[in-house]
Amino acid sequence: MKNILTVIFLVGVLGLIPINTQAQCKSFANKICKAKLNPYVHDGNYHAAILTVGEEAELYKTFYSGQEYRIAICGSDLMPPIEFRVYDSKQNLIYTNKDNDYSQIWDFKLESSQQLKVWVKVVEQENQPDALNGCVAIMFGFKNK
Repeated sequence: MKNILTVIFLVGVLGLIPINTQAQCKSFANKICKAKLNPYVHDGNYHAAILTVGEEAELYKTFYSGQEYRIAICGSDLMPPIEFRVYDSKQNLIYTNKDNDYSQIWDFKLESSQQLKVWVKVVEQENQPDALNGCVAIMFGFKNK
C-alpha cells in the first residue's frame, strides 16, 4: 500500500512540473520581454514556451492596416540567438532577423489588414550542448495614436 501511495505521489508531482515551468516562462515574458516593447503598448497576450536548441515554434496573429506594431522576441539568458521570421498568408517571407544580426525587435506597419505567421527557432551553434533549453517569448505591441 505504501508503494502505491509513493507512486501516486511521484506521478502527481511530476505532472505538476510542466505547469510550473510554463508559469515561470510566462513570468519571464512578463518581467523581461515585455520591456522590449517600449514605447509600444503590450497587446495583453503572453506567448512563451520552453524550446530546445534547434527546435521551432510558430503562431498566427492578425494585424490591422494603418497601425504601427512591434514584435519582440527574447530567450532565457543562456539561450543562443533566436531566429524569427514573419510570413504573410501566402507564405511569402516578409522579414527575418537573421539578416539583422538576430535583432530581437522589429517595427512595422502594414498597408492592408492580414494574418501573419511568426516563426521562431533557437539557433544551433558550434560547441553548444544539444539539450540546452529555455524560455522563448514572442511579444506584440502597438503604438497608441
